[in-house]
Amino acid sequence: MRAAVGQEKLPEAAPETCGLDGDKLEAMREVLTPWGIKSVLVVKNGRKAWEWHEAGQDRQGSIYSCTKSVLSALIGIAVDNGYIDNVERPIGDYLELGELPENGSRSAHRITIRHLLTMKSGFDWPDFDKPYNQMKKADDWVRYVLDRPVVHEPGEAFTYNSGGSHLLSAILTKTTGQSTLAFAMDKLFGPLGIRRVRWNAGQGVQEGGTGLYMTAADLAKFGLLYARKGVWEGRRIVSADWVAQSTVASTKGLLHYKPPIYGCYGYHWWVSAEQPEEVPDYFFAFGFGGQYLAVAPEEELVAVIRKGLAGRNKAILSRRLLHEYIFAALIGSRRTIPASQSSNEESSPASQAKDVTVRDGKAVRIVQQSVPRA
Repeated sequence: MRAAVGQEKLPEAAPETCGLDGDKLEAMREVLTPWGIKSVLVVKNGRKAWEWHEAGQDRQGSIYSCTKSVLSALIGIAVDNGYIDNVERPIGDYLELGELPENGSRSAHRITIRHLLTMKSGFDWPDFDKPYNQMKKADDWVRYVLDRPVVHEPGEAFTYNSGGSHLLSAILTKTTGQSTLAFAMDKLFGPLGIRRVRWNAGQGVQEGGTGLYMTAADLAKFGLLYARKGVWEGRRIVSADWVAQSTVASTKGLLHYKPPIYGCYGYHWWVSAEQPEEVPDYFFAFGFGGQYLAVAPEEELVAVIRKGLAGRNKAILSRRLLHEYIFAALIGSRRTIPASQSSNEESSPASQAKDVTVRDGKAVRIVQQSVPRA
């Protein structure tokens, strides 16, 4: 039986009725074009409060590695529905033993679904995801990933690896008996009222690390689902436990990368753990070049930022937009981020950082400490 289709469009409201300062949001317009921004959409309390699109309307476009966070939700739905027993299951339980590397370390047999979700599989995957380009030229993408040497014990070291994301898509396809896209339309997109998406595939498996095309509004709806702990229009789509596990830091990830465009890492979600007090706690999906889906659950605020590609580090401009304008527009407990503080963010550490102690899949301890400015 096919899932019911949810409401297609988000309701709209003036920023002030949602607890946002409209003037602060309007001030964004001065920097959007100079910063190479393509779209901005802000949702507060379930209502579309502000949006801007360079093209004049919201168009479907690549969300790049934000795809990973959507895939994470689908893995969670598969676990909730019994297609996958739990994330501690070795990948060899779902990918036939013959598909595991013959000349690799025995530790490949100990790689679990959790290890793939947290980017701690141990596969050799250097130069910040560079092998992904070679994978897409291979005759068999899954085989290419599985044939990579295992150079770290699974669970030991974080290495950003879109090939591991592709294995998750292959596991989802095998366990559900549907393509990842078909499963998504049935269990996630359909209930959210998302009716038109495009998702690239290789050898019959949707790309796990990227390849999904959505409108900004549809991506915002996905973020709002997570802000509401997995419930949409009164219906449970993904368990609250999965949402919570996915969006807590399982590893430091790229917390100390400069400029600070990343953060800690959960289950294919980034977790912000370095921020001034004016910024609410949030987690985010991140795509190459500065594509952000940011979710601040305590504020029930979701922001989508799409940016033209201009190199990885220029993504700091999207992050500045999020911090200096969107979060600064929150009325009440938050105060405006001083311009003198935020203007140097690209070249300096934040005025305060959080030291995170994590173990794979365990609780996170965050201790506040001051960080001197460069």
